[in-house]
Amino acid sequence: MAHVTIKDVARAANVSVATVSRVLNGHDNVTEPVRKRVLSTAQELRYTPHAAARSLSSRRTQTLGVVLPDLHGEFFSELIRGIDQVARQHRLHLLLSSYHGHVEEQGTALQAMRGRVDGLLVMSPYTASSPTLDDPRALSQLPVVLINSQSAGAGGVLLGIDNYGGARAMVEHLVAGGHRRIAFIAGPEDNFDAHERLRGYRDALAALLPGSPEWILRGDFDEASGHRAGRDLIAAVERPDAVFAANDMMALGCMFALLQAGIDVPGEVALAGFDDIPLAGYVHPGLSTMRVNIAELGSRATELLIAAIGGEGGRPRPERWLPTELIVRESTRRPGRRTSSN
Repeated sequence: MAHVTIKDVARAANVSVATVSRVLNGHDNVTEPVRKRVLSTAQELRYTPHAAARSLSSRRTQTLGVVLPDLHGEFFSELIRGIDQVARQHRLHLLLSSYHGHVEEQGTALQAMRGRVDGLLVMSPYTASSPTLDDPRALSQLPVVLINSQSAGAGGVLLGIDNYGGARAMVEHLVAGGHRRIAFIAGPEDNFDAHERLRGYRDALAALLPGSPEWILRGDFDEASGHRAGRDLIAAVERPDAVFAANDMMALGCMFALLQAGIDVPGEVALAGFDDIPLAGYVHPGLSTMRVNIAELGSRATELLIAAIGGEGGRPRPERWLPTELIVRESTRRPGRRTSSN
């Protein structure tokens, strides 16, 4: 069967090719009866826009590039879901790439997007600056929105999470619950999110429990490192009465180690995380955490990028930070204490 063209739709609907183009591209300078007739005709003929022809006429690929440090885990799954929801609403495609946590491969992944996408969503959560993102010539002046990065780079826009404020709020919650020996499972040393959450823990501890020693264990934002940290805490001469992990995956790994050892959570050790991944509310005991609307982070970043591609709204401010929300579940509730639930 021959491919149906825009000329076929115009002929069947008894309108011009330009009118069909305006309708299919969402322009509003077409009367409602004509718009309905064109859309109905296109559906009856099963017309599919030719992507290559559309790209040539508009000088756009109708594709957004997404470059992430990894694709594994619930955080990235939720982030991509949010990005995809907005992209589909705008009839845009996604070209997805990962540099697998190796910052030196980031430049290669970004350069591979050149000529294939209209703009870039990039997560670069490293404390060291990226030579590629800091070079305004490297991306051929493509619109770029950075997610959870240390800075907006060269001419980009940054959308991030208030990691510092969220970490402080969690320590405040634990101190208000009567906890005084609060250990912290930190994330990777070169990760900006981890750096800000550790800074929030340290500042809150110094402000709320002056003279109380820091108790920091290293982690890698995965379950295995949380489990190792939990085993180290079990072996300590004096255990903490609360553990705050810099993300939920490490908190869940730590919870498994504590429960394996017969330690009551939260009766003996309270436990909290950060991110509020979907699994956090389905484990037992439910995990208290700082909620980051991960899908919204992806959606908002995509909306900013689409606006930048279309030149809408002028020059946006370079940095925006999404707030976090304290979610209290069973893992930080003292026996006999009543706490509001989320």
